[in-house]
Amino acid sequence: MSLFRSTVRGGLFSFCLAGSLLVAAQTGKTVTQKITEVQKPDNSNTNRFYISNKKPLQQLYFIKLPVGSIQPQGWLRKYLELQRDGLTGQLGEISAWLAKKNNAWLSTDGSGDHGWEEVPYWLKGYANLGYVLKDKKIIDESRIWLEAALKSQRTDGYFGPMILRNGKPDIWGNMIMLWCLQSYYEYSNDQRVLSFMENYFRWQHNLPDSMLLKDYWENSRGGDNMVSVYWLYNRTTGDKQWLLDLAAKLHRNTADWKQKDKLPNWHNVNIAQGFREPATYYLQTGNREDWDATYNVFHLIRERFGNVPGGMFGADENARKGYVDPRQGVETCGMVEQMASNEILLGITGDPFWADHTENVAFNTYPAAVMPDFKALRYITSPNMSISDSKNHHPGIDNTGPFVMMNPFSSRCCQHNHAQGWPYYAEHVFMATPDNGLAAMLYSEAVVKAKVGNGTEVSIASRGHYPFDETAGFTLTMAKNTSFPFYLRIPEWCSNAQVKVNGALVKQSPSPSSYVRIERLWKSGDKVELILPMQLKVDTWTSNKNSISVSRGPLTYSLKIKEEYKRMDSKKSAIGDSKWQESADADKWPSFEILPGSSWNYGLSYNDQDPAKFFKVVKKSWPANNFPLHRMRFQSVSQQKES
Repeated sequence: MSLFRSTVRGGLFSFCLAGSLLVAAQTGKTVTQKITEVQKPDNSNTNRFYISNKKPLQQLYFIKLPVGSIQPQGWLRKYLELQRDGLTGQLGEISAWLAKKNNAWLSTDGSGDHGWEEVPYWLKGYANLGYVLKDKKIIDESRIWLEAALKSQRTDGYFGPMILRNGKPDIWGNMIMLWCLQSYYEYSNDQRVLSFMENYFRWQHNLPDSMLLKDYWENSRGGDNMVSVYWLYNRTTGDKQWLLDLAAKLHRNTADWKQKDKLPNWHNVNIAQGFREPATYYLQTGNREDWDATYNVFHLIRERFGNVPGGMFGADENARKGYVDPRQGVETCGMVEQMASNEILLGITGDPFWADHTENVAFNTYPAAVMPDFKALRYITSPNMSISDSKNHHPGIDNTGPFVMMNPFSSRCCQHNHAQGWPYYAEHVFMATPDNGLAAMLYSEAVVKAKVGNGTEVSIASRGHYPFDETAGFTLTMAKNTSFPFYLRIPEWCSNAQVKVNGALVKQSPSPSSYVRIERLWKSGDKVELILPMQLKVDTWTSNKNSISVSRGPLTYSLKIKEEYKRMDSKKSAIGDSKWQESADADKWPSFEILPGSSWNYGLSYNDQDPAKFFKVVKKSWPANNFPLHRMRFQSVSQQKES
């Protein structure tokens, strides 16, 4: 670790090597500033202002701020606004599962229709979208469903629709609704949520093991329930050992994600969602084997089925032996659940790897799953498939039906579950740290307001066009000078980053996959600049016949193909289990086949040359509408063809 010290008096600079760094906060004054490079924050302390883990749980390395603390700007806000004006925000008018008439989620006794996963799947993204954008219409609509859930609790503690599978309660839908209520509590501080959840967990605690988590979906995803138990444990007082006993009970009845060489099942969403369960339980056990098991599952599925760029793996619906080429795809549900898992693991482990991987999926896979206007989505997205049509591609794709076309009505899971992707991402752009500081985690334009140091509220505005540009800037605003640590994540792919404070270079070439920790007496108007030089890189995917991909920083490039959109009847071309309201206007919500209108079957002639000599990056002006995802282009120096 290299440390550097400078002292400023009256605008004159002097420099010397030392074990700490001193930099002036104001001309004419000497102010201490310490710059260090760390692998993760010191979690031996507890943040004074934001709820983290209570003992005996392991302390978090990063703490999620309450929803609404971060206001996204730039391209991220544009994406959220498109989501609001597109499928997520308008789904209530087309989805049969969101029709209010006789809906079981709006019933005080749980009777009625559509009482499983679809309503809470949609609500956990829809409501958070409203909180993030401060959209009153969305917040008010969400409140209708949340109030109904709160009013549905029975005297024994159970709530919502009662779904029985072989005589046993299926609580998968309830797990999702708990997450909706947790976000609502963060936004509103409605104390009813705490007693409601405690009563429900009493019901679970009293349920015999033989009746708990026995259905396929809930069995794989018991970790979601465990997250909610810990959430409540950290927000209640008194002896709550029974909640930790419940978490242990959930763990022993959840699918075994700790197997070394196999998985309990090979369903893509179960893997993307369930693999974090052992690391979640690590918070209670402190057992490194639990921590390691989550990493093992992550790498196991990718070693066998993940030889493609974009961060995901080729499971279609289910990963199958022998189907390992880049034409295999992944559900949109799998993408957003992977992002959510990564964001949770970032707090548990402190490992910057999970932020890198979140960006990989968010930038290089998830955008391909939705139309640019966010008014239709694709169930299965394959990274190397040039046709997005309504035909049945089984058995090449492990689904029978039109699973690779863009359709707003397809399917009952992804149609609703896609909603969480960008709102949850926006909520993790900044996170709190155990030492009463803040960390910039997912670089995007945004403004965060949070308490730091001794309790002073600070506002940090991040600016820049990352990941399309190499610089992220941060401007701090506060009522009075205050001391606290500010962390900057250094991505794995960046070997020559620079950090500047008020224009002065304070850190050169910190290690990739680390954090730069800046602790100083900050004043309003201070500026931090992070420069992340992006190098061209060629990756070889040996298990897929040595196919290659080209990336620059966090972005992976693809051949630009002329796209021909063929409009289809949304109802006639929908997946078999899709349903819609009778009043749904298919003309307002069109479906599209997307077919190649130019040659696409190219190979790249590459023999380990320096990619900087082989390719040329062409930068274009930033679009006025803040939506750049289709404007980047990549050129071969030798041929000068757009690709």
